[in-house]
Amino acid sequence: MDWFAFQTGAIAFIIAFAAAVVFFVAFKYVYQWVTPYHERDLIRQGNTAAAVALGGALIGYVLPLASALSHTVSLAEFAAWALLAGVIQIVAFIVVSRFVYKALAARIEAGEMAAGVYLASISIGVGLLNAACMTA
Repeated sequence: MDWFAFQTGAIAFIIAFAAAVVFFVAFKYVYQWVTPYHERDLIRQGNTAAAVALGGALIGYVLPLASALSHTVSLAEFAAWALLAGVIQIVAFIVVSRFVYKALAARIEAGEMAAGVYLASISIGVGLLNAACMTA
């Protein structure tokens, strides 16, 4: 085993992982700020629809984040793709909740699982498309 190569790779891994975690946490807070309901409170109250919707948004963001980690060569390039992925995910929520399915927020607040699963599915689908576009 080449110890020097391992150290170099491990340092790069730690930096990339830390950057990804920072973007993930930032996305979570921005996404929760954009939604008209309070996921944290709803989830604490046992609202499964809110948990599923938020989980789908987070998975939908992590998919392109992982793709960006795999396909970029610099931290700056990764950051640009991570930022774009977050914007796309938030725009998708805004479009769906304000134009396509106007009662979505109220239904999630009411704990309706169909609405939570629908939003999670949209978020994951957008994330998959976003990730696939980054590979080109």
